[in-house]
Amino acid sequence: MATATKTQARRSVSLTGAAGDETSPSARRAARGGALTAQQEAEAAKAAGAKKGTAKPGSARGAKAQPSADADAHALNGAAKPSRTKVNGAAIDGIMPAAQPESAASGDAAQAAAVPLSDAGHEVVRPDYWDKACADLVKRDRILKKLIPKFGPVHLMSSDDPFVTLARSVVGQQISTAAAQALWKRVEAACPKLVPQQFLKLGHEKLAACGLSRRKTEYILDLAQHFVSGALHVGKWTTMDDEDVIAELTAIRGIGRWTAEMFLIFNLARPNVLPLDDLGLIQAISVNYFSGEPVTRSEAREVAANWEPWRTVATWYMWRSLEHA
Repeated sequence: MATATKTQARRSVSLTGAAGDETSPSARRAARGGALTAQQEAEAAKAAGAKKGTAKPGSARGAKAQPSADADAHALNGAAKPSRTKVNGAAIDGIMPAAQPESAASGDAAQAAAVPLSDAGHEVVRPDYWDKACADLVKRDRILKKLIPKFGPVHLMSSDDPFVTLARSVVGQQISTAAAQALWKRVEAACPKLVPQQFLKLGHEKLAACGLSRRKTEYILDLAQHFVSGALHVGKWTTMDDEDVIAELTAIRGIGRWTAEMFLIFNLARPNVLPLDDLGLIQAISVNYFSGEPVTRSEAREVAANWEPWRTVATWYMWRSLEHA
């Protein structure tokens, strides 16, 4: 009981520290076991990733299972070692989680690589709320007050093609980043226009010949059919509530909540998305707020309550923080 009490006390203190908090820095350090060195932080991050792979799956995954086996298997990847990417030949600072399912042998969330949103050169958009969000988060959160200035003038980048974003998410499910990119290049060669009608015209056999599994082939064709049939309110997504967009997307085979949330972040650039199924976010909260101790969804949600209405921005900086873990 004594150990549990100390842990609870340490976590309680770690959730405080926003502007105006009366808890002294020395008390917070003592409650959290002292400041970690860079090496200790790296070891803590690695240990946290290892624990996630073996313990309580419910603590890092969504409670609602999707009917499809591949759905939400971190198609774009839930974690992130971000890097500078190039779009239209210009280097920018933005990350797109890459394929790295939690069940994969190399599924350590901190080791996932970032990939460009598109090889075809989609428009890159700096969210108009980014600077205001950063200013607010620096004032209210002691961890982000240190993280945000560390990365300089960087920001989220988003894609302007919803069908391509979702199709790539399906292609990348449960495979490595390199494999996902190789498969997508084959798909691009077979469907150079990358429009739903062309995918439907190509058909199951030729699409599968690109190297896609039977299930992924079916998912992509179902996705294309949803776009062509008008079943999706694509033109209204920019004005619809987040949960309404998620509900519409998760009705498509092969698209689960995590993938829908990644779509909200990387395509619609919504400012207040909190992807609690994302292993990278959970790990980053563990490292930054709990000295590497395992974190439950409830604890992560409590930390993120201080980020509203900019949870997307805070999540993005959490992902970036892992590159130094």
